[in-house]
Amino acid sequence: MYFKIKFLTFLFLVSSYAYSQEGIAVYSDYLSDNYYLIHPSMAGAANCAKIRLTARKQWFGQEDAPELQTISFNGRVSEKAGAGIILFNDKNGYHSQKGVKLTYAYHLMFSRDEIDLNQLSFGISAGLIQSQLDETSFMQSGAWDPLIDGTIVQKDSYFNVDFGASYNYLDFYAHGTVKNVIETRRDIYSEYESDNLRKYLLSVGYIFGDRDRVLFEPSVLFQLVEKTQEKTLDVNLKAYKNMDFGTLWGGLSYRRSFDGAQYSNNSGVSSQKLQYFTPIIGVNYNNFMFAYTYSHVSGAVKFDNGGYHQITLGINLFCKPVKYDCNCPAIN
Repeated sequence: MYFKIKFLTFLFLVSSYAYSQEGIAVYSDYLSDNYYLIHPSMAGAANCAKIRLTARKQWFGQEDAPELQTISFNGRVSEKAGAGIILFNDKNGYHSQKGVKLTYAYHLMFSRDEIDLNQLSFGISAGLIQSQLDETSFMQSGAWDPLIDGTIVQKDSYFNVDFGASYNYLDFYAHGTVKNVIETRRDIYSEYESDNLRKYLLSVGYIFGDRDRVLFEPSVLFQLVEKTQEKTLDVNLKAYKNMDFGTLWGGLSYRRSFDGAQYSNNSGVSSQKLQYFTPIIGVNYNNFMFAYTYSHVSGAVKFDNGGYHQITLGINLFCKPVKYDCNCPAIN
C-alpha cells in the first residue's frame, strides 16, 4: 500500500514536470500588465507599444532552483495589425530551455468613435525552442547507467505555434488561447515524454468602480492540459488607485488545481491538490511600470517554506494621444 501511494505521488510529480517544459510556463506574471506573454492576440491591442522584462526566482537558498527570465515587445504596425516578439530563458536544475516567439495579430474595431473601445483580436505566435539536459554531473557517484552518457549535454530544438482570440469591450475583456498546437516529438527525454504539449487557456475579467477613487478588477484564468486533462483555475482581484505621480495598484491571486496526489502521514493516507497564493504590488509612473509578485505554496507537502519571487519592469512607447473612455488598464 505504501509503495502504491509513493508511486501515485511520483506519477503526479513527473506529469507536472513533463508538461511544464512546453515553452514559457504560465505563472502569475500576466497580471503585471503582461497578457501578451500568454495570449498572442494581445500583440498591439493596447494604445501603446509595450516592453516587458520579467525575472523569476524560486526557493532562495536552494542550489539549482528554478528560474525564468523573459523580455517581450509588442505594438501596432498598422491600423489593424500588431506584432510582437518574446525571448525567454528557463532553467530548472539539469533542465533548461531557451526560445523565441514571433507574433502577428489582427484587430477588428467595431467602435463608434476613437474613444469607444469595442475590439475583436486574433493572434498567432510561431516559436523556436531549444530544450537542454545537462548529464555531465549525473555520474559523480561512480555508478553506471546504460541510459545515461554522463559526459554530454543533450540538446534538441523544436518548432511550435500558439493561436488565440481576444475581445475587449469597454470595461470587459475575454481571451482564449491554444498553446503548442502542433504535436512535436522531442528526443531529449526518451519515450517518457508525449509529443502532445497542447494547452488551453481562457481568461475573463471586468473592471468597475470610480476612476477618481479606486478601481477593482476581478478576473479568472482557466488552464487545461489536453494530454493529461490536468486543470487549474486562477481567481484574481486587483485594485487601482490614481495618485499625483501615476497609478498605484495591487492585488491577490489564488491558484487551485483540480487534480491531486496521495501521500502517507502518521494517521494514514491523505490527498493534496496544488494551491498557492500570490500577492502583487505595482506602480505606474509616466510611461514606466514596476511590479513585484510573491507566490507561496499552501499544503502539508511541499519542497520547502520558501516562495517564488518575481519582478517585472515595463516601458510604454509610441502611445496614442487619445485614450479610450473606459476602465481598461491593459488597453489604456
